[in-house]
Amino acid sequence: MFNLFNKIAIVTGASRGIGKVIAQVFANAGAHVVCVARSEDAIASLTDEINSNGGSASYQSCDISDGDSFSSLISSVAKKNGRLDILVNNAGVTQDNLLMRMKENQWDSVLNINLKGAFHGMKAAIRPMMKNRNGRIINITSIVGLTGNAGQANYAASKAGLIGLSKSVAKEVATRGITVNCIAPGWIGTDMTDELSDDIKEQFLSRIPANRMGSPEDIAHAALFLASDEASYITGQTITVDGGRVIN
Repeated sequence: MFNLFNKIAIVTGASRGIGKVIAQVFANAGAHVVCVARSEDAIASLTDEINSNGGSASYQSCDISDGDSFSSLISSVAKKNGRLDILVNNAGVTQDNLLMRMKENQWDSVLNINLKGAFHGMKAAIRPMMKNRNGRIINITSIVGLTGNAGQANYAASKAGLIGLSKSVAKEVATRGITVNCIAPGWIGTDMTDELSDDIKEQFLSRIPANRMGSPEDIAHAALFLASDEASYITGQTITVDGGRVIN
């Protein structure tokens, strides 16, 4: 169950956090994982780690906001391997500010990476997936895209847009055996959340029914399910992995 044996997967934002763990989990499930990030040293190290542990991985550095570069990367991976089975659009950034203080470049930077980058990736990935009449596209959004959050108008817009984009594309490609779904993480423990003060952490925890933050593994296991053959009848959906935060 949830076997990705011989599948070809691309994971963006694989240098750390959720993307890194997704790459590891997919490799453990039998996929060849192409790790993508801007930081070449980090993904080279991750690739070495996966291969040393008996998995199969390679890496390519890329700024996904550069549409031509990202599209070319995806096309080259599909051509080299004869197909592309899975694309995980995980790379994302934040540049938080109140709307009245937000600069246009802060808006553009977040939308270009979080939303436009996924647009370029999906557009390039669909062609080889349609050829094989099979594919899985998994977009990592956020509960902020569902609830909004003060000081994150640009981030919330990019993540809400990603949900709408996924639903639309899911309708376009469903008859070709391609599924398009989102995962909306809640508060996930990463190196970024480790820097928060104890008071802020306590405030967050008080609003989570499960009374704990999630782990990157929680997101990776949801992604593994959506990437598997067992999830072939699920498309256009957003799976919220947040310990119950959005229902509280």
